[in-house]
Amino acid sequence: MTHSPAFTLARRTFADSRGRNVGYGLLFALVAYAQPAAYRNDYPTLHDRLGFVHAFAGNASVRLFYGRPLDLLTVGGYSAWRVGGILAIFAGAWGMLAAARALRAEEDSGRVEILVAEPVSRRTLFLAGVLGCLAGVALLWVALLVGLLAGGLPAGGSAYLALATVAPAMVFLGLGALACQLAPTRRVALELTGGVLLLTLVIRVVADTSSSLGWLRWVTPLGWSEELRAFAGPRPAVLVLPAALSCLSLLAAGALWLGRDVGSGLLSTRESAPPSLRWLSSPAALAFREERWSLAGWLAGSGFFALIVGLISTSVASAGISSSLRRQLRQLGGISITRPAGYIGLSFLFFVLAFSLFACSQVAAVRHEEAEERLEALLALPVSRSRWLAGRLGLAVAGVVGLSLFSGLLAWAGAAVQGAGIPLATMVEAGLNCAPAAILFLSIAALLYALVPRASTAAAFAVVSVSFVWQLLSAIVGAPAWLRDLSPFEHVGLVPAQPLKGAAAAVMVAVAALVAVVAVRVFARRDLVGP
Repeated sequence: MTHSPAFTLARRTFADSRGRNVGYGLLFALVAYAQPAAYRNDYPTLHDRLGFVHAFAGNASVRLFYGRPLDLLTVGGYSAWRVGGILAIFAGAWGMLAAARALRAEEDSGRVEILVAEPVSRRTLFLAGVLGCLAGVALLWVALLVGLLAGGLPAGGSAYLALATVAPAMVFLGLGALACQLAPTRRVALELTGGVLLLTLVIRVVADTSSSLGWLRWVTPLGWSEELRAFAGPRPAVLVLPAALSCLSLLAAGALWLGRDVGSGLLSTRESAPPSLRWLSSPAALAFREERWSLAGWLAGSGFFALIVGLISTSVASAGISSSLRRQLRQLGGISITRPAGYIGLSFLFFVLAFSLFACSQVAAVRHEEAEERLEALLALPVSRSRWLAGRLGLAVAGVVGLSLFSGLLAWAGAAVQGAGIPLATMVEAGLNCAPAAILFLSIAALLYALVPRASTAAAFAVVSVSFVWQLLSAIVGAPAWLRDLSPFEHVGLVPAQPLKGAAAAVMVAVAALVAVVAVRVFARRDLVGP
């Protein structure tokens, strides 16, 4: 069976992004399932739900995180708030990353010239990239729908909520495609689109927390998702806004792509400042030069969420918590969420997950450098393989520690504003408590990279995801202790609600060091592997 060039290239685009698509899809499905199921189990009666509404509905700090609640007395209304409020932001980030990967990465690597030199028109190439991204959007929608249906929500409302949640992915896919035509490189395109995403989030926060500026929701794609009002008086006509902006952005991007030179951008690339040699003194310094903006983004994101966790910690503590939820928390770690320290301790378990994923992303960047064949030129210089990989792992460790410390400080600041009464030293300890498990996963990802480079990225993310899910499920189903101990997350103390598990942290760091040494030695003996 013969396929058109557009279909073949679109299928290749979709396959190239399978790691990101699967990761986001699993996240969307898990969140979509967990929220309605947890709400139904933890707040089964009207009395329980009224207590929850009384504690949260008017709390401006909670709105910073999830947006404006419309109906917290029903499972569907609660799910629209918790699922749509947070996953709409992730959907926008997905659209931004998908556009940059599909429409700019191959161009920056120099492979687009080869394609357009063959009987493949520039229009076909652009169309194939867009179609591959649209297939990814459809995958996210299906993942959300499956999760919501598994959580017990009706099919029609679930489909509509899933559509409202992924609408920002379409918008930022279009805006990202437009940025790819304006920017001279993929990195600059991501910075432009990321700035727009941050601006839209800030506008939504202002609209959701102000009694007089609610109209601002109509000027941000994240606000449009709220105005679609899934399970709370739906307004399907609002879909015209994200659809129109997406189409106009993609049409403009396509027109600009047809008129500009390959490998360039419409924005000027002339530098007004003299060249800087500050971060070119060593391979590790060069790696920091390349990754510093990514690290800055992780710092901003983790710091923002840590601040919100601190701000809402006292509100959660004063909420009506059902006996079912208290029982599950005792099974998970024996903590009490009715105290600010308990809520922060539980929340920081998810920061451990986030920083573990960050560690895996650093190893993925190492693999990308090898796959793009830039590593060959670097290793042709008097730079040993062991020194190079050890330097990259050391940079990743520094990033994990920096993220952990910064998050602890910001969470303390938020909690202090609300009068939670948690000492600064304790919150610094809670932040640094996130680092040992993340460093262990970093070493495992490095060993996978050394052994199976092509499959290492997907395998590393899978190890972290499976370990985290197993830690949650094993606590609830009452699995034997030796099975629960297989997950590194089981050995993380929920500081500040629990004491720091110093011995377990030391063991994880020691094992990580040993595994990292093995990874470096294995890498030093294998050949470089291309894409």
